[in-house]
Amino acid sequence: MASDESVSPHKGKTSTEMPVQVHTQSPVDYDIDYEKHGAQREANPLPDLKRRLKSRHLQMIAIGGTIGTGLFIGSGTAIAHGGPVGALIAYVFVGTIVYSVMTALGEIATYIPIPGAFTSYAARLIDPSLGFAMGWIYWFSWASTFALELTATGLIIQFWDDNIPIAIFIAVFWVVIILFNLMPVGFYGEIEFWFASIKVITVVGFMIFSICMNAGVGKEGYIGFRYWVHPGPFVPYLIGGNDSLAKFVGFWSTLIQAGFSYQGTELVGIAAGETENPRKTVPSAIRKTFFRIVFFFILTIFFLGIVVPSDDPGLLASQGDGASAQNANASPFVIAANRAGVTALPGIINAVLLTVVLSAANSNVYSGSRILVGLAQEGLAPHWFKITTKHGVPYYSVLFTAAFGLLGFLNVSDAGSTVFTWLLQISGVAGFITWSSLNACHLAFQRALKARNISRDILPYKAIWQPWFSWYGLFFNILIIFTQGFTAFIPHFQVKEFFINYLSLILFAVLYAGHKIIYRPAFVKPIEADLDTGRTTAENETWETIEPTTWYGKTWKWISS
Repeated sequence: MASDESVSPHKGKTSTEMPVQVHTQSPVDYDIDYEKHGAQREANPLPDLKRRLKSRHLQMIAIGGTIGTGLFIGSGTAIAHGGPVGALIAYVFVGTIVYSVMTALGEIATYIPIPGAFTSYAARLIDPSLGFAMGWIYWFSWASTFALELTATGLIIQFWDDNIPIAIFIAVFWVVIILFNLMPVGFYGEIEFWFASIKVITVVGFMIFSICMNAGVGKEGYIGFRYWVHPGPFVPYLIGGNDSLAKFVGFWSTLIQAGFSYQGTELVGIAAGETENPRKTVPSAIRKTFFRIVFFFILTIFFLGIVVPSDDPGLLASQGDGASAQNANASPFVIAANRAGVTALPGIINAVLLTVVLSAANSNVYSGSRILVGLAQEGLAPHWFKITTKHGVPYYSVLFTAAFGLLGFLNVSDAGSTVFTWLLQISGVAGFITWSSLNACHLAFQRALKARNISRDILPYKAIWQPWFSWYGLFFNILIIFTQGFTAFIPHFQVKEFFINYLSLILFAVLYAGHKIIYRPAFVKPIEADLDTGRTTAENETWETIEPTTWYGKTWKWISS
């Protein structure tokens, strides 16, 4: 089948597509840039990562990064807390915030497609201390979540045989995931392509099943919008007093759950540094993010809300914390099938959940290791994290990130699981901190372009509705960060709950203040922002593009590019 495939540069191929030179500066600006960054670039070259991720890999990484346990399991918690309409509104609203982040990331990542993405952008455009704090807390969120996913694999397999110790599968899959990530990056892309394909097929199949179930196929008969009327469109939070306020608080708790479900969308930015022809493939992945949000998240929440009532005992029973809820019985997909009388579906969903968790674990180590590469590139981590194999794999970063997967063994004992739960709280808000930083980086990026008299009209990808859309995302991301732990104040202040919910924010503040006090870096002035390291490398690369000629080849090109 013909498709939009690319060939790595410098392989003796004749280029049919040359990247467009889009950077224009005055001689004065060049002098300023070299004086500020030139010597550093010569002494600190970019890591030797290979651009081996193809367009179809990047597309599926974009999809696979969002479709995970947050959708397959967390969506049930959203409906139970906010009701079918409350959950739907929450996912739509947070979807607009995510899209603002992705368009902001897309504009920077296509102009400067470098390893480490977010960390480097924050350090170059705003403040090295911000890059340090955001990079390390984001890395730790991936490393600790990797331990959770390893534990979840054992719990999922216990669905079929609960006599098998979880520790066995933590050890087995820990080794497997390390081996996957020590392979060339093209292998990672291929694994994610097939894992994401399984997720997509499952979600589409559930939508078709929901339509049939709603129309009357199953023991409940025709449903329509029955559950929007009873038990109702919104679920009041148990705070007493004003019913409208209680419903709003319930909606806000769902908003936070929706934000956690969407986290991982930004993996496209991490993969940009290893993508063939990033100036073409990254904008394509960003543009289609909107349609993925609508199709895979909003439509799924809509269908769940019309076939599963918010007061279903299965939803209420599945709201466990951490890895304890990672099994098929906790999934609203399975609850819907049980209500329809389909008994074979739980085993199928459990098998899908296993691929979902393995995909997440694979992405955890990949993204965490690349964040370490970015930190090392900016001098915010030991330089040996940049060292790669001849195939471009940063093996020190991979092994260091994967080592934290051994924290999964804490779940084997009751005392250890308490410590593990606290560690995982850091990962929850880290995504929102990263999103806020990305919106802020984009605003700083626009100021830097303006300072150098570079028009945004000549960028490879131009984000829409700017700068207002980035301000919109920045405001609501910060609002969610500070309000996500509201349960610590209702009905009265609880010290333990406060620290559990705000541990990541406290750690972020400590990392930022510590780096600022010790190293005292100045805030980056717009005219001095480094917009060139890594950009010229991408501009000098060439790719050969094969255009499809058949109708099915053209269809596949549109889907995968």
